[in-house]
Amino acid sequence: MRSPLSRRGFLAAGSGLAAAALPALSGCSPFASADSDPGTLIVHTQLGTTAPGSPTYKAVVEQFHAEHPGLRVKNLVNGDDLPQVYETSRLARKEPDVVMVNLYDKTLAWTEVGATVDVRGYLDDWGLRERVLPAALTEWTDGEGRLRAFPYFATNWPVAYNTALLERAGVGAVPTTGDQLIGAARKLRAKGIAPVTVGGNDWTGQKLLAQIIQTFLSPDEARKVYASGDFSGSRGVREGIDYFVELRDAGVFADKAQGLTSDTMTTQYNTEAAAIQSAMSSALAKVPARTAGHTAIGGWPLAPGAAHDKPTILRSYTLIGFWISPNGVRKIASVEKFLRFMYRPEVVSRFITESGRDMALVTDTVSKDFPLVAEAQRLGDRVGQVLLPDLHVPPTATQPLITATSTAFTRGTSAAAVRSALESAYRTG
Repeated sequence: MRSPLSRRGFLAAGSGLAAAALPALSGCSPFASADSDPGTLIVHTQLGTTAPGSPTYKAVVEQFHAEHPGLRVKNLVNGDDLPQVYETSRLARKEPDVVMVNLYDKTLAWTEVGATVDVRGYLDDWGLRERVLPAALTEWTDGEGRLRAFPYFATNWPVAYNTALLERAGVGAVPTTGDQLIGAARKLRAKGIAPVTVGGNDWTGQKLLAQIIQTFLSPDEARKVYASGDFSGSRGVREGIDYFVELRDAGVFADKAQGLTSDTMTTQYNTEAAAIQSAMSSALAKVPARTAGHTAIGGWPLAPGAAHDKPTILRSYTLIGFWISPNGVRKIASVEKFLRFMYRPEVVSRFITESGRDMALVTDTVSKDFPLVAEAQRLGDRVGQVLLPDLHVPPTATQPLITATSTAFTRGTSAAAVRSALESAYRTG
């Protein structure tokens, strides 16, 4: 793992390094001509492609323009490569003013190394602290007390069960234990229905694997495991991996899950080729009405002796936040106008009602047109919650862990081999 000094050298380097990086910007012409006009606010965002919430974001930006005729928002849109593109632009001192991205992998270090600024003072000065859920503030704050960004999108990550398919296979109720899940999988397979579909070759599989591994771990124990990469040192983590392997080799997951992706997963569930999926709320919002009409939302089934007393889900408040760059500080008055607008209750409500997004902000609005999202919002204490590992995994281990996840979902791989693959992900970084 890079030391903080070397990473600071990459992101906050002097003019020599910046000059060396300029050729890499040729494919990112908006950065090469980054606008220093105080009347133009440059926002780097993932909302503008097919990401849920993109149409609402475009609409509210137009509303912002109408209310602020002297201030224009210029959106620069990237997908999963946004963090890398931002780092390259920062290296050349051509970075946008505001960045809308999640807290994950590379972005974990941005505020620490000066690629973005601590926004705690701005949140208080602009009177916006009370708009943010306390849990969101906690997740966005680093170990030194720096608030990395203004929290915005959150997510629930429950499990969706197609009750019609379960009934067709003779499964009388949504499974809540591992034995019930294994029994349901056998009955579903007998009817030609895939049991649990999962992107075993990408981040969706990584999250489900992490969730199952935590079956016998407390949050503090899980935090230590994912920070250190020690998947052998405690009885609880070994039992969690054993439980995963038991489920996998009993046929709980869809065939060749190690090669599936999040797109495959959602397609299989939405077309009713599979009966169960672990799905974040943005995926739940896309479930067709027919399938949603016989979908029940719950948690992941537990094994005997689990550290939790109810089936578990994941929750996160770090899906998208508004980060302020060093260039953005130079336009802080414009940034303030934009963020005050985006935090207005009626704007927040639009993302919930129009796009089915979960928010990290205080709101009474419910996703009425997205029934599965609303059902997940109402789960409350009917389910337990495990740790989302993203805030604790070293950035250099993030992508290797996905490779290890594919190994883990390959049937026949022993529990010892799964542990070894997961631990190797921390060493290869």
